[in-house]
Amino acid sequence: MTRVAFSEELQVNWVSLIADFMLAGMVFGPPVAPFLAASGVWLLGEIADIIYFMGNHVCPQPAMGLDLAPPFIMAVCMRCYGTVTGLLITRLLYGVTGGQGFYWLSQYGLSGAASASVLMMAYPLELAAQIFGFWSFNNYLVTPFGLITGLAWGLFTMPILHGWRGAKTSLTQL
Repeated sequence: MTRVAFSEELQVNWVSLIADFMLAGMVFGPPVAPFLAASGVWLLGEIADIIYFMGNHVCPQPAMGLDLAPPFIMAVCMRCYGTVTGLLITRLLYGVTGGQGFYWLSQYGLSGAASASVLMMAYPLELAAQIFGFWSFNNYLVTPFGLITGLAWGLFTMPILHGWRGAKTSLTQL
């Protein structure tokens, strides 16, 4: 009996672990890449190339990254990094609250998903406004739009990613 209770305590939430690993890569990768590239060390340069490759495929304007280690820039623009920052803030908030609070949008079902979707449109709407000439790229302008998107995304997904414990569903109960 003790053995069963002990093994249940050791269950690892792999979804949460993988999500945290990916978030750590998104938080540290873009600002570290220019320093790795500037180091002149072959292996570090290869790692920087991988980070830049990923940044080029997820960021709509990677050439607008901050100039951290000239001539090397951050691997994503500040709009994207604002989104990552919002995700980090919500992950830390989830760690403190354990998913308890009115602001976690996933608890509201479709209404929460709709609210998160509306707030997540801050990023593409700002990008569209820039493309259509309402304003030009400015780090002080684009970062808050990314941050709003990251906060919305995180407030919806963190309880889903980190609260999952292999709960029974209608399919597993059969």
